[in-house]
Amino acid sequence: MGVVPLKEIVDRAQRDRYGVAAINIVNDLTLESVLAAAVERRSPIIVQTSVKTVKSIGSDVLMAMWRAMTAGIEVPVCLHLDHCPERAVITECLDKGWNSVLFDASTMPVEENLRQTIEVVAEARAHGAHVEGEIEAIKGVEDDVGSDEESRRQSLEVSVHFVETSGVDVFAPSIGNAHGVYSAEPHLDGQRVTDIVAATGVPIALHGGTGMTDEQFTDLIARGCAKVNVSTALKVTYMQSNLAFLRETEERGKWDPPSLFRHVSADVTAMAAGYVDRFGSAGRAW
Repeated sequence: MGVVPLKEIVDRAQRDRYGVAAINIVNDLTLESVLAAAVERRSPIIVQTSVKTVKSIGSDVLMAMWRAMTAGIEVPVCLHLDHCPERAVITECLDKGWNSVLFDASTMPVEENLRQTIEVVAEARAHGAHVEGEIEAIKGVEDDVGSDEESRRQSLEVSVHFVETSGVDVFAPSIGNAHGVYSAEPHLDGQRVTDIVAATGVPIALHGGTGMTDEQFTDLIARGCAKVNVSTALKVTYMQSNLAFLRETEERGKWDPPSLFRHVSADVTAMAAGYVDRFGSAGRAW
């Protein structure tokens, strides 16, 4: 199938009530590993890049990696720019070929957020791309974006007006979720997801997936969370896998980088495949 629009992936997922893992990669190895999990499980996948990753690696290099690794791939895949408050970076990524962007103007007043989101949607449409929007900052700092303060939730009426007026393709509400590692099981407002989906029909993006229970995933996906973000789990898996292998390597005194890469890749692929299974998207490739 290959690279497809974000909307095609999330609309199918919402219709059939499964979730698609949207996993933040940090380099070529993690990109290759996440794609391998999707192929292994015959699942659609959304690959995400943070603004920090775009700036550290470069949009040209990231796009070259993406095109090389998705050439001939036989599952639906999409490249998404996550949590971007910078219009210039959004323009850069859309120009380079990203399929979708999350314009994160959640720190702005809703009216200004809406005005700029309308502009971003128009810009994305000119590139054949899609837009995720949000009006409340998801608690927690992720790749230098965000705040540890929980923002005030807007009313259903405000949320519906934003979705319908802006024309966003995916909406990310605050429901008690948070980026990073939860200190305790989160208390999530599933009814808010149900109400927004019933009023707008737009698929919901669930942020802060690392640390939620299988029961919470199942419930929220059934309510319309078609895109489920995973970032912290990849970072933890990637770094702990490196650490464990290097400790063992030091004890053995045998230094072989390709062995390290294979070890870490296997762990990241297994992590991604596990989320695919939990979200019910295995075997859903078309």
